[in-house]
Amino acid sequence: MISTYPVVSGRYLVNGEWKEIKETADVINPANTSEVVGQVAICTEDIVNEVIEVADKAYETWSRSDIGERAALMNTAAEELATIIEENVTLFVRENGKTLVEAKKDLLRCVEVMKGCAAELLNWWKPEVLPGNQKVQVRRRARGVTAVITPWNSPMILTFKRVIPAILAGNTVVVKPATNCPLTIMTCLKVVAEHFPPGVINIVTGSGKVIGDILCSDSRVRTVAFVGSTETGKDIMKKSAGNLQKVYMELGGNDPAIILDDANMDEAAINRLKMGILRAAGQVCSAIKRVYVHESRYEEVVKKLTKEFERVVVGDGIQPAVTMGPLNNKAQFDYVNELIKRTVKSGATVITAGIQLNPESWDQGYYMLPSIVTGIDQQSEVVRVEQFGPVIPILPFSDVDEAVKLANDSEFGLRASVWTENEELAIELADRLEAGAVFHNNHTVFGDLALDFPGLKESGVSRETRHCGLEFYADSYGFAD
Repeated sequence: MISTYPVVSGRYLVNGEWKEIKETADVINPANTSEVVGQVAICTEDIVNEVIEVADKAYETWSRSDIGERAALMNTAAEELATIIEENVTLFVRENGKTLVEAKKDLLRCVEVMKGCAAELLNWWKPEVLPGNQKVQVRRRARGVTAVITPWNSPMILTFKRVIPAILAGNTVVVKPATNCPLTIMTCLKVVAEHFPPGVINIVTGSGKVIGDILCSDSRVRTVAFVGSTETGKDIMKKSAGNLQKVYMELGGNDPAIILDDANMDEAAINRLKMGILRAAGQVCSAIKRVYVHESRYEEVVKKLTKEFERVVVGDGIQPAVTMGPLNNKAQFDYVNELIKRTVKSGATVITAGIQLNPESWDQGYYMLPSIVTGIDQQSEVVRVEQFGPVIPILPFSDVDEAVKLANDSEFGLRASVWTENEELAIELADRLEAGAVFHNNHTVFGDLALDFPGLKESGVSRETRHCGLEFYADSYGFAD
């Protein structure tokens, strides 16, 4: 069985060399918890310090490299990565739980990020000459070592959207993937790293607290890009404050969808609504987690969405017939199950629907049928928390002002959506909703990966960018005569 492990299993990357260590942990298939997909190295403090030192040294030369050379290297790496996508889709499914379709899409988007960022780099890096009597140029330079800490739910795209612009901007990186599913990230970054000088891309794995504490307290690390929970994000901000590190954070969400009385909730719209809720089994920061429906359409939407949920096929994502895979890990599985139990106990109605692909092996993985919750109010736990699973509360409202008030009644502000035939009204409501992005008659992601709109309130710390995130990883400075 060990011979089937990927070559990166149980290793970490430093200075272009993949090193093995004795202490490792198993990476488990969430669709079959008896299967070990590979192993993850548990790096020590000494290893992390060594990796930072290597990255800091490599920065001295990489930051002075030619912009055209960086773009060319990235395009070549992207071409090679594209050739191994197909063979790594199943690995991603086995360690993460996504369906084949979701997994392949995520991997292909990583290649798209590489090519898009490389293309964006050349014009973005050019000095900007400001108008006026004095000749002033706005120029850019790299910042230094960048720490990239990413989660288990959508690890591929969330890692590549930070690593790629960071190194193109002239930084070196230390990547810390989640221990639950690091293998596909490491396998793909292995291909990318081989196209760049040793030390430009480094990878450490293991305890999030041990590694995170070092990365956020070492003065040689100038930038920290983190995607994960709001609680961990706050802890990172406290630790990074000592060195005034620049921090990018994409944190939790409790996205509302507002369905107005004139919304066209036909079969296609209900399918889009379902996808906004159940993509990756609901384990997406920007998934719909609350639905507010005008009281005149409430019963209709509940009935139609229930019917749509009944078509969801839950099982091992490796099976082509499956449309929703298992939850990724036991902790999340237990949390969502207990949340549903408490919700039922509170007197709410929980409508569970869907098809078990293989009922006989259901208990062998972290499987859960999707559920709709009714009979709750704004203060119900299932409405207030980020469920991060296939469960969605639906609440009625009587007027638009009430809907906006309910939608904004959250510490989070990542994404939102407005469902109406009146685009002018949708824009008006978007101006009032406290969210980093608002979608009209959909709840999805931006098709253009160069766009990156940050969350508000406790959903993130960053800034809007139309440049693949490049500007976050560079300092702008003025040069004047």
